[in-house]
Amino acid sequence: MERDTMLERVHSTRRPTLPGDDENNEEGDESKTKKTIPITTRILNFISRNALLWPFLALSFLALVFFSSVVFYTRTLVCVGSGPSSFDPHSRFGFFGFDGLESDFGSLGVPWCSWFIGVVPALGRSKHGKSVEWTSKDLISGLEEFIPLYENRPIKNNMFGMGFDHSFGLWFITRWLKPDIMIESGAFKGHSTWVLRQAMPNAKIISVTPRHPEKYLKKGPAYVDQNCTYFAGKDFVDFGNIDWKSVLKKHGVKDQSQVLVFFDDHQSELKSLYFLAQIHAPIRLRQALEAGFRHIVFEDNYDTGTGDHYSLRQICDQSYIRGGGHSCFKDSDEARTRARRKHFWEKAVDIDELCGPGEAWWGVRGYMRDDFNHSNTPITQAEHFQNSRFVESILDLYWEVPPTAGPSLTHQTRYDPSRSVPPIVEDGRYGLFQRVGLGRLDRSVFNGYTQMVYVQISKPES
Repeated sequence: MERDTMLERVHSTRRPTLPGDDENNEEGDESKTKKTIPITTRILNFISRNALLWPFLALSFLALVFFSSVVFYTRTLVCVGSGPSSFDPHSRFGFFGFDGLESDFGSLGVPWCSWFIGVVPALGRSKHGKSVEWTSKDLISGLEEFIPLYENRPIKNNMFGMGFDHSFGLWFITRWLKPDIMIESGAFKGHSTWVLRQAMPNAKIISVTPRHPEKYLKKGPAYVDQNCTYFAGKDFVDFGNIDWKSVLKKHGVKDQSQVLVFFDDHQSELKSLYFLAQIHAPIRLRQALEAGFRHIVFEDNYDTGTGDHYSLRQICDQSYIRGGGHSCFKDSDEARTRARRKHFWEKAVDIDELCGPGEAWWGVRGYMRDDFNHSNTPITQAEHFQNSRFVESILDLYWEVPPTAGPSLTHQTRYDPSRSVPPIVEDGRYGLFQRVGLGRLDRSVFNGYTQMVYVQISKPES
């Protein structure tokens, strides 16, 4: 019996391990079991035995967030161009979005011309609450189509002219509306004429500009369109003095509502003259209404406290409108925010620049600028208010062209996002930025954004 028992033990030690023997193995060699415990498990066991689990998890989470922030912000960090600048890009480096200096579009208020917001940002106040027909997807598709055209533009360095954001906006609006004829007031070297031509290759263009673009050809690149009628040079006539019904009739246009008018002449939309109970009349809008025009684009739609003419955006900046109105109190939240942002954005305006004598903040320090800032007329807040009421009475639609991309992608350093509508390609969407082709463009072309606006107007309702 004793011998049989010993033989059985010998055979059992030589028998190979079978799957069903796991439970027996757990009670076998204890030293082998200890060797298979991972180091992480030992650490977790130690932490749990000493009641340190929650502090450990909290520290681990913070470390993960910190690492993710480093990876994200180092990729999208706002950088300044090679030229000299007092704006430090590293000061905008805000982990976890604490500073919110890059993506806080509209945080200081955007003076809508309406309380109704459409699918696409920046619809303004209108009589009927109309919205634009296009969507964000349409804008992104438009970018993919327009960028290759823009890369082949004849005027590569359009200093003092339109940059990429407004070039795309004008092209997109024109291409979408498909007008019978296009009128531009202010052509400079002809870049806007070229943009209109890319949008409508076969449509006629009328260009009203003091100096003919061909004069610039002697000094460098310019664009002269062969299918364009120029009121320029010796033939120049101001937009408001042209008999548009007669001119359009010669061009075979019977319906003025099928005309797109583009203003880039730095003339105030509100001139210093009497109109309807002695208020400053919106001369360009009134002239457009009298001619029967409905579709208008203003290139330089300057924000309050900036620019060389009284703009629609300034008119829309009213205390009774959401996002409008300002306080000149130097210890206010707005004053502190503006002072901080002044260090980050070249076109940011602090309270001292915003407010003039008597705490006048409307227009530019209580003045209505005009004609490239050659004219400055003081206006009261009551007149400023009446101007907005007139604009509202004729406005069917107001849509500000969004920036094409956020500043961490375009590296722009001029306009302040806190006073702008959200961009088409938001900060952080680096893949989309590259996919549509924006990454191929030089960063300097993104520094000319001034809230271009498209409006539809009609005569006031009685």
